Amino acid sequence: MSNASTANLNVDAPPSTASARHATHKAAIAAAAGTAIEYYEFGVYGYMAAIIGPLFFPADNATAALLSVLAIFGSAFLMRPVGGIVLGRLGDKLGRRSVLLVTVIGMGVATVAVGLLPTASVAGVLAPVALLLVRLAQGFFSGAEVTGAAAYVAECAPRGRRGFYGAATPVGVALGGALAAAVCGLTTGLMSTAQLHAWGWRIPFLMALPLVLLSAFVRQRIEESAAFRKSLETSQPVKAPLKEVFAHHRAALLKVFLISFGQNAGYWVGFVFMNIYMITYLKYDKTSVYWTMSAVSLTMALLMPVWGGLSDRIGRRKVLAIGFTAYIVLVFPMMMLMNHQNLALAVLAMFIVALPMPIVQSVGYPTYAEQFPTRVRYTGMAFSFNFGAMLGGGVTPYIATALIGHTGNLLSPAFLLVGAAIVGLLTLTRTRETADESLQ
Repeated sequence: MSNASTANLNVDAPPSTASARHATHKAAIAAAAGTAIEYYEFGVYGYMAAIIGPLFFPADNATAALLSVLAIFGSAFLMRPVGGIVLGRLGDKLGRRSVLLVTVIGMGVATVAVGLLPTASVAGVLAPVALLLVRLAQGFFSGAEVTGAAAYVAECAPRGRRGFYGAATPVGVALGGALAAAVCGLTTGLMSTAQLHAWGWRIPFLMALPLVLLSAFVRQRIEESAAFRKSLETSQPVKAPLKEVFAHHRAALLKVFLISFGQNAGYWVGFVFMNIYMITYLKYDKTSVYWTMSAVSLTMALLMPVWGGLSDRIGRRKVLAIGFTAYIVLVFPMMMLMNHQNLALAVLAMFIVALPMPIVQSVGYPTYAEQFPTRVRYTGMAFSFNFGAMLGGGVTPYIATALIGHTGNLLSPAFLLVGAAIVGLLTLTRTRETADESLQ
């Protein structure tokens, strides 16, 4: 099928019937459930990094141990594009539903495996090697999770409501992060330091098992997206989706990559790294910080459908621009406010600096889905988004920690976030408005 004929094909979900609305609601719940698993694992690893660092990388220098464990944190992002290519190709050929079931089970198993690993005191050098291998597996499966969930919801949602329903994907992101922070808060709050280092650190990772069982149950009960089924009625599945993406959709690849770079830096520096910043560098009580992060995540989750729905009314570009601009304006003063050794001020600053997160997260995912036609949407999104995630999420916590270590300037990570937000903001000027368009 030619690009022109594909662009004219309206494959949006039917907006009016009760069955269509029910299918859309199920799609949103399934997307949020699986994405929560992904970000629960990444959140737990980030929150527990300062604790597990010395267990897997014994060193006299605490910063060196933290950098080592953050390097392995980043290694999972290296596998995300690989997983996106392999599993995204299957998603465009076989359908979204089956691949999304594979991703949530694969991520859950990898998360539980971290909690079963021996530490360096038992296995020596094999301990960090095993941790690396498990993280690579987790990254492989996560490479097709959040983008597949976002594509699936966009294809199930009616035209004019993709922003609202698309917010379900980042709601899962926020809920997964909130649950990770809450579990870490309970674990550290109820255990002594000796218990935590001996075995307690494993509990947050093992808690992924019931979560993955629940998410897999939810995803087994969903149907294939209406857009994908309609696409199969008019053409055969594409044989080489990545080749077609590079041949006909290079501009979309670049735009999604750059915007997702800004989005991921906002989440991983503006949110997850702030946990390390407040505990390791500002010396706030870790349990208090974990509960703060949990409360912030839940609050941000409540705001996401609001911003997603607003983008249906005034456009994706305007709402995303608000979010990126807010990052640029807020990050420096809020990091300075955190550094007053006053927990109440630090909590207030964390809430304020997180306000742009639900804006960019909720509107980014439907925007990415709208850049590609159905026949290559999974592959196109997975490839471009995961490179943005690798640069904006996998590398930035490590660089932020290294910057503080080398410069002694506690505000230096803010430059990373501001720079990434500027990149996202500039990219929006070259991105077409898609809120009211039919899916191609």
